[in-house]
Amino acid sequence: MAGSKQQLQNQTKVFSRRVAILGGLQTVLVGALVSRLYYLQVVEADKYRLLAEENRINLRLLPPSRGLILDRFGVPLAANFPNYRAILVAEQTKDLEQTLGDFARLVPLSERERTKVMRELKRNRAFTPIPVKEDLTWEQMSQVELNLPELPGISIEEDQKRYYPFGGLTAHILGYVQVASEKEVAEDPDPLLTLPSFRVGRNGLEKAFDKTLRGSAGRSEIEVNSVGRVIRELARVEGTPGADLVTTIDIGLQEFAQQRVSAEQSCAAVVMDIFTGELLTMASTPTFDPAVFYRGVTAAEWQALNADIYRPLTNKTIADGYAPGSTFKMMTALAALEAGINPNFSVFCPGHYIFGPMRLHCWKKEGHGHVGMLDSLKHSCDVYYYDIARRVGVDAIAAMARKFGLGQLTGIDLPGERPGVIPDQAWKLGTLGEKWYPGETLVAGIGQGFILTSPLQLCVMTARIANGGYAVTPHIFKRFGASAPPSTDPVAAAAQAGRSDVLGYPAIDVNPEHLAIIRRGMDLVSNDPRGTAYRRRIDIPGMEMAGKTGTSQVRRISMAERSTGVRKNEDKPWQHRDHALFVAYAPVHQPRYAIAVVVEHGGGGSTYAAPIARDILIECQRRDPSRRNPNAEGGRREMP
Repeated sequence: MAGSKQQLQNQTKVFSRRVAILGGLQTVLVGALVSRLYYLQVVEADKYRLLAEENRINLRLLPPSRGLILDRFGVPLAANFPNYRAILVAEQTKDLEQTLGDFARLVPLSERERTKVMRELKRNRAFTPIPVKEDLTWEQMSQVELNLPELPGISIEEDQKRYYPFGGLTAHILGYVQVASEKEVAEDPDPLLTLPSFRVGRNGLEKAFDKTLRGSAGRSEIEVNSVGRVIRELARVEGTPGADLVTTIDIGLQEFAQQRVSAEQSCAAVVMDIFTGELLTMASTPTFDPAVFYRGVTAAEWQALNADIYRPLTNKTIADGYAPGSTFKMMTALAALEAGINPNFSVFCPGHYIFGPMRLHCWKKEGHGHVGMLDSLKHSCDVYYYDIARRVGVDAIAAMARKFGLGQLTGIDLPGERPGVIPDQAWKLGTLGEKWYPGETLVAGIGQGFILTSPLQLCVMTARIANGGYAVTPHIFKRFGASAPPSTDPVAAAAQAGRSDVLGYPAIDVNPEHLAIIRRGMDLVSNDPRGTAYRRRIDIPGMEMAGKTGTSQVRRISMAERSTGVRKNEDKPWQHRDHALFVAYAPVHQPRYAIAVVVEHGGGGSTYAAPIARDILIECQRRDPSRRNPNAEGGRREMP
């Protein structure tokens, strides 16, 4: 009995000890749980409240309105237009094919559009809105709205589309916008690029100033459920619109110039203010419709554009290089003057020039007789320039050409510019690994051989001659913002204090008297009855121009061809015809505007390029606010 009692006591002690241990463990666990709860609900309350809120509320980016692009008078060149589009949420319809088929009976859908929708549906989650059809007309939108009960998953959304009021007239200047590529989205940290269908600038000003034109995104706070489906919008903050961009372009002059050059198969013309560097027009033909790229160019359209021998996608004013021909002779003449050759130095031209075994021809078969520098410019005598080029040397000629902006990037604020080529001995050795031959200097002296220049470079050269030797640089950007404080005419201000130096452009290291000789020669070209451009002169008092014609060969004429008679340009295939060039400034006695025109494979410069330059310069001067009453019919005041 005593043993049983002792055994019971021992069991009780063991049980009590176990209970105590278990109780202690429970106490510890409860304490830890309470401590953890306190930590989570009190100490870390703000953190987890924020996480819970983020699980319930999603932030969505809102695209801002893209900045406008305006001409110098405030006329919109690139604007935004309301765009009504149909979108589809896949999870809201049981039969996608049926929904798309019903929609297509109201609004036609191409096979390409159907394919694009199905591709986007596979790439995105079922509740993500997918664009089905953009740019709906009012009638189409009304039809869809009336039939929404029979179109599950379809809804109408309004956003903005980029609109180019002047279409191809400004396509090369403005460029266009397109949906951002996957590479751009990956490389650009701007969150706007993650938005479906967000478009970025391509080419022209749209590309050069894309980030400023974009603006910044807004945001929308929306309540979503556990799978991310939208319940309601809680708050909305609109984005900051992109900045408006004012250009130097005069759209009226641009329209005139573009229509004028469009008479040719392939042509470019540039007009700039010789003191400020402002570009008033940049016309290149053929051109293209930028709206095609906004909606998405088809494979067939892209192939047609690229296969066109006249290259409509190329801005020929900056991206093409041409042998300048006789328009380059002014650089050879300046190099000769700076080297000490007297302007009265004369050369006899019998119609050809013998240099060792070479026989180089003048454009005038019977020759010009004895010519000095002024006559050589007036008649564009090749023999004179063969001779002085040989005396001066290619290095001196090249150095002078570069001073006046040839063979190098001008710094224009547009993408796609090419530098061209101004060769010298070092260039040929470094580029081709060959030495320079003396005969090549003679060819370079008349703007042929390796030399390549763009129409814009030729315009810059002409402007620097006309403004007295200041290194003016071209630009098309004027300012951001549609308004600015009134300012005085920069040319008038410059005239009061030494002209172009007031505008910040450095003086070129060249004798002003030598420049005056070149300007006098250009005056004779256009206004002397024996000048090569006299028949294309401007005969309106006060608007006269001074210019220089140029015709550049695109292929060498063999001796066999000369012996049998050189074919006329019109009898050759288009690609084998000479380029026609003309550069000029106006008015002669108070220069303000410079122009360069290149008619690709056009023929003679005086016949084809000079008339275009004349007509554009007349229109340019007629539109000059300082020459007319801005309140007269057709007049416009430049933006203050």
